[in-house]
Amino acid sequence: MRKIGILGGTFDPPHIGHLLIAQEVLEQCKLDELWFMPANIPPHKKNDDVSSVTDRIEMVTKAIEGVEQFIVSTVELERKGPSYTVDTLKELKMRLPDVEFYFIIGGDMIEQLHTWERIDELFEYVTFVGLQRPGYSHSSKYEEKLKLLTIPQVDISSSDIRDRLKDGRSIRYFVPEQVRQFIEERKLYGTSTSVRNR
Repeated sequence: MRKIGILGGTFDPPHIGHLLIAQEVLEQCKLDELWFMPANIPPHKKNDDVSSVTDRIEMVTKAIEGVEQFIVSTVELERKGPSYTVDTLKELKMRLPDVEFYFIIGGDMIEQLHTWERIDELFEYVTFVGLQRPGYSHSSKYEEKLKLLTIPQVDISSSDIRDRLKDGRSIRYFVPEQVRQFIEERKLYGTSTSVRNR
């Protein structure tokens, strides 16, 4: 069976932390592919909090450019309404029954798995890859079903990047260069002229 990892999220914007996670999971789990899956409408966010679908797809595409095993999946964007992981994975397993899916979650999410929509059903479709993170217990009643990995820590978040841009600060080295240039060209996140070309 082919093994495909899924890294979901808003990717608003994608940054080097996402790429590091993807590469480490790809290698440690010996995956054939790693899919970056931008969410349509994350259940915890409002529409006006998120950049356009077009811009987010373009940023992810630029971020993974040149890496053959990294792929952008638009399956969640094709569905209208809130994106729940269980619906996405159920659909993928129907489309690709011979694929073994691995869904990546951070250390903070491990403790919250019991709150996920139809979590027991979800375990029928996917193996969860939990990224161990300092400061979190990683305890869960589903702990035996998780594949826990330790990867290098990069303390960068998309919200931090948006805040830096609003404050007129550079994001060079926080995101791939082609993503930085796209953000500046599109003037996303209130990009200031003071940070252009820095």
